[in-house]
Amino acid sequence: METYLKDLFKGQHYDEKNFFLIAGPCVVESEELIMEVAEKVSSICKNLGIPYVLKASYRKANRTSGSSFTGLGDEKALDILSRAGKRFQLPTTTDIHAHEEAAMAAKYVDILQIPAFLCRQTDLLQAAAQTGKIVNVKKGQFVSGAAMKFAVEKIRKEGNNKVILTERGNSFGYQDLVVDYRNIPWMRAHGVPVVMDCTHSLQQPNQSSGVTGGNPELIGTIAKAAIATGADGLFIETHPNPAVAKSDGANMLRLDLLEGLLTELIRLRKAVNE
Repeated sequence: METYLKDLFKGQHYDEKNFFLIAGPCVVESEELIMEVAEKVSSICKNLGIPYVLKASYRKANRTSGSSFTGLGDEKALDILSRAGKRFQLPTTTDIHAHEEAAMAAKYVDILQIPAFLCRQTDLLQAAAQTGKIVNVKKGQFVSGAAMKFAVEKIRKEGNNKVILTERGNSFGYQDLVVDYRNIPWMRAHGVPVVMDCTHSLQQPNQSSGVTGGNPELIGTIAKAAIATGADGLFIETHPNPAVAKSDGANMLRLDLLEGLLTELIRLRKAVNE
């Protein structure tokens, strides 16, 4: 495990041969939701020895419909996420959408996430790198794993070597995604940890209803294949009741299903490591 990940998870009890988990609801809907998810997921991960990062977007800048929920207010949502991390002794992450947001978000979280649509946005990558935080770049739906070396180079040129890359599928027609698992070893070849986004890779974007669809019943399939192909971490959006979630409910994992899935994945990881 990279030194910066060891530092990130300092204080958590885990087996370094295990995968790490980035999980939480899509967006900060309320303080109650964030605290509930943080408490339950951190408890599960402690019992299973999985290093855990709490995630939630403080604002959803990329929505299909202009009427969709975007957030509670930037600093209010970031403060909720930060307080949840401190309360449960968890590192935290959120996405940023423009270079001027990097310094603001960096005051509250440990990892800055670059959305897939913006993975080639040079000024955004540079601003995130300049904060000194770990930068997790999601691979664009239009980019190969091999081409993500340029995103890594942009961050490293700013003097920041703390990079994670996340696979989240490639565009397949107008309204679907497909995961090419060759991208996991290709991106690991850049010398950075690679995460599999098990929920966004199952999105069905650009629906005529204005709400993104998904296939959450395949989250376990995506996760198992990622572990088998060498992913260092998993990204799973989860919610107590996805049906009422204010963003991405169609492809989130129901919170009460998480422990069972993680237990299966630990067994698979051990088999892969043997």
